[in-house]
Amino acid sequence: MENALLVAILAPILGAFTLPLLGMHSAKARNAVAAALLFLSFGASLLLLKPSLSGDIVTVFKPAGFGLDLIFSADALGVFMALAATLIGLIVTFYSFDYLRREANQNEYYFLTVLFLGAMAGLVYSQNLVIIYLFWEISAVVCWRLIGFYREPFMVRRADKAFLITVGGALAMLLGLIILFNEYHSFDLRVLRGMTAPNLAVGLIMAGIFSKSATLPFHTWLPDAGVAPSPVTALLHAAVLVKIGVFVFARLFVGGLVWEPVWDQVLPVVIGISSIVAGGAALVENDLKRIIAYSTVSQLAFIFLGLLMDSRLAVAGGLLYILTHGLAKGGLFLCAGIVEHKLGAKDIRQMGGLARNMPITASAFAFCALSVMGIPPCGGFFSKYMVIAGAVESGKPWLAGVFIAGAFLTVLYLLRLFAKVFLGEPKFPEVKEGTAGMLWAVSVLAGLSLLSGFLIGYPNEFIQIAVGRMVGIE
Repeated sequence: MENALLVAILAPILGAFTLPLLGMHSAKARNAVAAALLFLSFGASLLLLKPSLSGDIVTVFKPAGFGLDLIFSADALGVFMALAATLIGLIVTFYSFDYLRREANQNEYYFLTVLFLGAMAGLVYSQNLVIIYLFWEISAVVCWRLIGFYREPFMVRRADKAFLITVGGALAMLLGLIILFNEYHSFDLRVLRGMTAPNLAVGLIMAGIFSKSATLPFHTWLPDAGVAPSPVTALLHAAVLVKIGVFVFARLFVGGLVWEPVWDQVLPVVIGISSIVAGGAALVENDLKRIIAYSTVSQLAFIFLGLLMDSRLAVAGGLLYILTHGLAKGGLFLCAGIVEHKLGAKDIRQMGGLARNMPITASAFAFCALSVMGIPPCGGFFSKYMVIAGAVESGKPWLAGVFIAGAFLTVLYLLRLFAKVFLGEPKFPEVKEGTAGMLWAVSVLAGLSLLSGFLIGYPNEFIQIAVGRMVGIE
């Protein structure tokens, strides 16, 4: 099983470097290998599922000294995140084959995308803070190049903005990690478990996490990143970048490091404000992808607040929402990509009536939106219910009120978005559906958003084990 763990990490990282060479000779070969690498990583993580559930944790340890030991462990939390990221990444990659067919720089795109997902796998399986930081920074560099994919000057400036904010936060986090090392002389998460983190270290690490996860006040780069191709924005929001911050928070602070009680008061307030402000911004925004981006900022707050509570139910709901939100949000961005691809417009005030000529896209968008809203029987409903019930269970009804207010805003801005884009009189009567490959991708994500509700018991069982055994909430 150690080989499966290494394959899950190394197949996409090393294989990514072959893609530009293949692309110079055959685009079809490059695309096939890109998909195969992600499928191989997904399959390897799938093999690690059973031992992670039984508590037989597969570990690879390579001593290097100076606190830089290579420690990779396939615990339940890591396997869950790896499976979610590679599954969504694989679907997005299939979508990209049609979406980017006529674009330049495709060799670089597939190289960066597969490397991006490989870095995610390396990060979620790592038990060493320095190695986590290394993959964290790789994701930032890749993100910078992908956001500026079209190379237009204003797009490059927005990519630079994302890079400066996320890397600035990463440097703050690095200082926090150094303070931890100075205190406990180890970067090994297994050694640090249960140790009390100094307040300065917690503050610096949270600055890095908030910058990566686009949480107020570091959120402004994420809506601006909508200049990237829609497959890239889907990866940023659904599969990789912003979810890295949530994962590292769970890995470090939920059943891991202990902090002073003051953070139990400060962080929920900051995150709650982030949720409401972002929801309000989405309600008044008119750019299609910026609305969905503000939605991500708001929904990530649901995950953070779930993880912050001293409730096994809330923590499980927060982790489960990583999956259900990822499926639905990926679908929303890919549907938005089809709309923009066909119309050449971004302003929803210029749209309308598209459901008549684009019924598959409209239906997929609707199912994904229902999941993000938390409407049963979609998977998002069960995740949000668990978080809200956990807030009440943990004696924090005011947090449940914040959740409900945020959920109400979510319903309002997504209903407005759907009505503006797909309902009313057609303004583009000649427009047609997207290609078969693009429609397949959005249909799969919409179907999974719905199916995850009917089959919620399976991922929930896995999450409960992850919470109980690996995250440490009893």
